[in-house]
Amino acid sequence: MIFARSLAKKTVLLSDGTVVGTVYNITVDLKTGTLLEILVRPQSNIPALERQNGFYVIPFEAVKSIADYIVIDSRMLRKV
Repeated sequence: MIFARSLAKKTVLLSDGTVVGTVYNITVDLKTGTLLEILVRPQSNIPALERQNGFYVIPFEAVKSIADYIVIDSRMLRKV
Protein backbone atom coordinates (compact mmCIF):
# COMPACT_ATOMS: atom_id res chain seq x y z
CA MET A 1 0.00 0.00 0.00
CA ILE A 2 1.28 3.47 -0.93
CA PHE A 3 0.16 6.58 0.89
CA ALA A 4 -0.05 9.66 -1.30
CA ARG A 5 1.71 11.83 1.27
CA SER A 6 4.75 9.54 1.06
CA LEU A 7 5.15 10.64 -2.58
CA ALA A 8 5.43 14.35 -1.78
CA LYS A 9 8.59 16.01 -3.11
CA LYS A 10 10.20 12.72 -4.14
CA THR A 11 12.65 12.86 -7.03
CA VAL A 12 11.31 11.31 -10.24
CA LEU A 13 13.71 9.45 -12.56
CA LEU A 14 13.33 7.76 -15.91
CA SER A 15 14.36 4.10 -16.02
CA ASP A 16 17.66 5.15 -17.67
CA GLY A 17 18.51 7.34 -14.64
CA THR A 18 17.58 10.71 -16.18
CA VAL A 19 16.24 13.09 -13.53
CA VAL A 20 12.78 14.32 -14.52
CA GLY A 21 12.07 16.53 -11.48
CA THR A 22 10.19 16.36 -8.19
CA VAL A 23 6.61 15.40 -7.38
CA TYR A 24 4.39 18.46 -7.18
CA ASN A 25 0.96 16.84 -6.90
CA ILE A 26 -0.98 13.69 -7.71
CA THR A 27 -4.36 13.07 -9.32
CA VAL A 28 -6.58 10.52 -7.62
CA ASP A 29 -9.93 8.98 -8.56
CA LEU A 30 -11.88 9.87 -5.42
CA LYS A 31 -14.43 7.08 -5.93
CA THR A 32 -11.88 4.27 -6.12
CA GLY A 33 -8.82 5.83 -4.49
CA THR A 34 -6.75 4.91 -7.54
CA LEU A 35 -3.73 7.07 -8.31
CA LEU A 36 -4.14 8.35 -11.89
CA GLU A 37 -1.32 10.79 -12.62
CA ILE A 38 1.71 12.38 -11.05
CA LEU A 39 2.40 16.05 -11.68
CA VAL A 40 6.14 16.66 -11.68
CA ARG A 41 7.95 19.99 -11.37
CA PRO A 42 10.50 19.72 -14.23
CA GLN A 43 14.20 19.70 -13.57
CA SER A 44 15.15 18.92 -17.17
CA ASN A 45 13.57 19.05 -20.63
CA ILE A 46 12.20 15.67 -21.71
CA PRO A 47 10.32 15.84 -25.03
CA ALA A 48 8.62 12.45 -24.51
CA LEU A 49 6.68 13.78 -21.52
CA GLU A 50 3.38 15.64 -21.75
CA ARG A 51 3.38 19.11 -20.16
CA GLN A 52 0.39 20.96 -18.75
CA ASN A 53 0.71 24.36 -17.11
CA GLY A 54 4.46 23.93 -16.78
CA PHE A 55 4.35 20.50 -15.11
CA TYR A 56 4.98 17.04 -16.55
CA VAL A 57 1.91 14.83 -16.41
CA ILE A 58 2.91 11.20 -15.93
CA PRO A 59 0.31 8.42 -15.89
CA PHE A 60 0.64 6.37 -12.72
CA GLU A 61 0.71 3.12 -14.70
CA ALA A 62 4.14 4.23 -15.99
CA VAL A 63 5.57 4.07 -12.46
CA LYS A 64 8.03 1.19 -12.28
CA SER A 65 9.04 1.49 -8.62
CA ILE A 66 8.76 3.71 -5.58
CA ALA A 67 11.46 3.80 -2.93
CA ASP A 68 13.85 6.69 -2.27
CA TYR A 69 13.00 7.77 -5.83
CA ILE A 70 10.06 7.27 -8.16
CA VAL A 71 11.25 5.44 -11.27
CA ILE A 72 9.24 5.81 -14.48
CA ASP A 73 9.29 3.18 -17.23
CA SER A 74 10.18 5.25 -20.31
CA ARG A 75 8.43 2.78 -22.62
CA MET A 76 5.08 3.47 -20.92
CA LEU A 77 5.09 7.21 -21.59
CA ARG A 78 2.78 8.74 -24.14
CA LYS A 79 4.16 11.44 -26.37
CA VAL A 80 1.92 14.40 -27.12
